[in-house]
Amino acid sequence: MPVVILKMRKGWTTEQKRKIVKEFTNTLVSTLKIEPDLVTIMIDEHSLEDIGHGGVLRCDEH
Repeated sequence: MPVVILKMRKGWTTEQKRKIVKEFTNTLVSTLKIEPDLVTIMIDEHSLEDIGHGGVLRCDEH
């Protein structure tokens, strides 16, 4: 049972998330030759103030 944890910033639409879940699932199904109901996709969203990169919060980047 593959579990994919996708970490990304907040702000994407529900429709975009639906497409991501569908495409990730289709890729795993075709590659691993498994049934779609064995695939779990978890989307873990964070605000830019909760993400640091290169010693700087993403919300402070210009």
